[in-house]
This record gives sequence, structure tokens and C-alpha cells, in this order.
Amino acid sequence: MLGYEKNEKLEFNYKRACGLWLIVVAVIISVATLTGGKQIINMPVFSIGYVISFFSINMNKKVLNRLSSGSSNEFQNKVASYAIILLFILLGGPFFATENWRLIWLGALMATALHFFPYYFVHGKSMIYLGLICAINIFVGYFFTNIPLEVIAYIDSAIKFVFGIYLL
Repeated sequence: MLGYEKNEKLEFNYKRACGLWLIVVAVIISVATLTGGKQIINMPVFSIGYVISFFSINMNKKVLNRLSSGSSNEFQNKVASYAIILLFILLGGPFFATENWRLIWLGALMATALHFFPYYFVHGKSMIYLGLICAINIFVGYFFTNIPLEVIAYIDSAIKFVFGIYLL
């Protein structure tokens, strides 16, 4: 189904592009949190920043070619596609109707943390660590409701920024 050949050595050729993406997303999360308002993390700022940066980095052949050390194989491309599908499946939640922005954003950040795990096959072990550390941070936000979501968001942003620097 995914096309993985047993004993095939995976090369992680797009780690640097992933690093740049993580750095930019970290900045977007920080700016959206800084301008949060009622939504805690400003949805328009986050959404616009995310879309612009997605196309500027992940869909930009010049950037990808400059930062890559080769191409991904078919298996890695499929895993990346399924990871993105997983993210969007997990993003759906019951909290939009209630406008419980804390739970909406915790859910979105958790969905993002969980979607990092399949990227192990695309970018290597660092994705497992990134997913785990982000998930732990989000669990803290779920269990300790006295911690403001802004703190959780800034920590999430810092985690992504550090991993982005590492991968870049």
C-alpha cells in the first residue's frame, strides 16, 4: 500500500526544509498568540500566516531544491501525504460549536503533535522526539487548566523553533 521495501535505507533529504517550516510556524504561533484576543491564539493571523508560509516553503520548488540534499522516495511521499490527512482528520472536534477556544487550540496543537510521528519515515528520529515533547506540553495544558493557554502556546512555539534550528 505505501510501497516500503523491506531493508530499504531511508534518506532524510528534506530535513532542512522541515526545519525552516518549523521555525516559521513557531513564529506564526507566537505572533498569533501575542495578538490573540477572544480566540486566545488569533485564528486569522494563524491561518493567513500558515497558508502563506506553506506555499512559500513547502510548495516552492526553489526553496525545496536549495534546502534538500536529494529527493524523497515514493514511500516517504505517501507517508507525508497520509500524515497531512491525519492532521486534518484530528483537527475536527466538538469544541467549535461551543467556542471553547482553549480546547479548540489544545486539540489543534495535539493533532499537530500526533501528526509528527509518521514523519519519522520522512525526516528521521527527531520527529518522534518533537511529537512526544509537544504532546507532553499539550497534556499539561489539558490537565492543569490554571496554566494559561498562552503559556502552552509559547512553549509549543519554542519547542518547534528549537527543533527547526536543529533540522536546519
